[in-house]
Amino acid sequence: MLILGIAGGTGCGKTTVVNQIVEQLPENEVGVISQDSYYNDLSHLSREDRAKINFDHPNSIDFDLMISHMEELRRGETIQTPIYSFVEETRMEETVPTEPKKVMIVEGILVLTNPKLRDMFDIKIFVHADSDERLIRRLQRDIRERGHDLEKVLTRYQTAVKPMHEQFIEPSKEFADIIIPNNHYNTVAVDIVRTIINNKL
Repeated sequence: MLILGIAGGTGCGKTTVVNQIVEQLPENEVGVISQDSYYNDLSHLSREDRAKINFDHPNSIDFDLMISHMEELRRGETIQTPIYSFVEETRMEETVPTEPKKVMIVEGILVLTNPKLRDMFDIKIFVHADSDERLIRRLQRDIRERGHDLEKVLTRYQTAVKPMHEQFIEPSKEFADIIIPNNHYNTVAVDIVRTIINNKL
């Protein structure tokens, strides 16, 4: 099994890069694990208290579960991936069965910050994008897809997203094997990654 870790700041275009890599590979040979599925279960907290959580800090992620799931996949076992609701801001009771594939892509803003998880990656990728661009994408996504109002998104950006990016996410770039500047379609970088994957396969 070949495991890729893909990190980068919020709204940097990780999903676009993941999709570009995936669409060129045989459908049954690649699986994607999202860090967003592994936010801590907050069902014991009230909605008000959940809103106070810093979701951009590494402590908001259940890395222990994520690492044990990656170990199970490497052993050829199927895992039950959690489902996280960004509207409710907590983990759902349902899970999704995820089978091991020849290539597993693990993506999320904080996946290169955890040493144990990072060591499991055969290829580490960081997607870089301009901070203004990232803020605009974050605003559009949180308002359109997650039902947040503008004031909430901007407050969270200033108090959590930006400082956490500077403290944890940006420094994790130094662990990357490949840095992809995401100016919409960086086909050369994606082609290099694809070539590496195909050679390994």
